[in-house]
Amino acid sequence: MATDKELNDFLRTVDRRAFKRTAYMVRDDDAALDIVQDAMIKLAEKYFDRPAAELPLLFQRILSNATMDWFRRKKVRSAVMQNMSDFDSSDPDGDFNLLEMLESQDGALGALSAADEVSRAQILQVIESEVAELPARQREAFLLRYWEEMDVAETAIVMGCSEGSVKTHCSRATHTLAKSLKAKGITL
Repeated sequence: MATDKELNDFLRTVDRRAFKRTAYMVRDDDAALDIVQDAMIKLAEKYFDRPAAELPLLFQRILSNATMDWFRRKKVRSAVMQNMSDFDSSDPDGDFNLLEMLESQDGALGALSAADEVSRAQILQVIESEVAELPARQREAFLLRYWEEMDVAETAIVMGCSEGSVKTHCSRATHTLAKSLKAKGITL
């Protein structure tokens, strides 16, 4: 059974990545924040009696289910009534910034010149927009594998599919990204 401190520490370490992953999926920062908060509450309320080692996979599964529920609710709402404000909130740019992650790791940006930092920011913005354009399942598999650093088995559990499907989704995502980035003159 995870202690309160272990649960709090876990939630503190996962909150930013979970928000960014969800923001990629739903393309709405406010909705992403609500989804992540609901997933955290559900984990704390329903799974507090689980060992600390099980928390990461449980949370990722809860977060994936909460995201899918949000899409289902949105689909039902739009089928019943079309609201013009719904179209305004689908801005893919939002406040999401991949640079925050790089700045927090090893002070990576501090050693670069201003021109290099601007160039890097522009490249990351292009990568971010290309990731956002991936089909939902490919984007989810890609983010779980390479953003959350889960292995294939963990990703399959979170996504509720086979390991082969995870490999297929990741392969298609990386090929699509490589092709679209190369077309824009970006080689990694």
